[in-house]
Amino acid sequence: MAKILIVDDEPDIRALVRRYAEREGYETAEAGNGMEAVSMCREADFDVIIMDAMMPELDGFSACKEIRAVKDIPVIMLSARGEEYDKLFGFETGADDYVVKPFSPRELMARVKVVTARHSGAFEKTDKSDKIKAGNIEIDTLGRIVYINGEKTELTAKEYDLLLYLMKNEGVVLTRDRIMDAVWGYDYYSTDRTVDWQIKQLRAHLGDCRDYIVTVRGVGYKFEAQH
Repeated sequence: MAKILIVDDEPDIRALVRRYAEREGYETAEAGNGMEAVSMCREADFDVIIMDAMMPELDGFSACKEIRAVKDIPVIMLSARGEEYDKLFGFETGADDYVVKPFSPRELMARVKVVTARHSGAFEKTDKSDKIKAGNIEIDTLGRIVYINGEKTELTAKEYDLLLYLMKNEGVVLTRDRIMDAVWGYDYYSTDRTVDWQIKQLRAHLGDCRDYIVTVRGVGYKFEAQH
């Protein structure tokens, strides 16, 4: 049974999410602020975190960064601020999804299912091999481990999903919409800048392999290990 950590300084919001989560069969735990969430994550494991962005003690963005420094737990950020800049900032801090308040609890649960399935590797089980290699990049899909020039490289869950999708489609020109649909699993709040930002973050972790991701002007991106 998957376990969700619900982090929000509003008890009513926590109760609402908990009610729908438990109805879907999830085990839940709660934290009232970012500091408490970081402490709980250091002591226990969770399958996904639903985190409010604006909280006392420690805001959700900062808490997400601190948690990601010690554990690879997918995070869905909740916020009353829906501007594109806020969403991109959420992705920069390591969030896997961004949901604007007021939100539909049913939609939130649907997003939880997608995020947990992708993070657990459920969408990769049909692969014939547990290794994917292109140039100097190798992915161990069973362990969700990425090696650059033989060295293990730490990626966020979303960066990993993006790299895996690009490598599986090596040589294919992929539009931003297609990338969004495949990697995020839905097109809510999708913008060109969302994909561009994630590509920028991923390239920053690929070192001298960053040029494997080729920008196709006016269309999208292509992964090419050999130019």
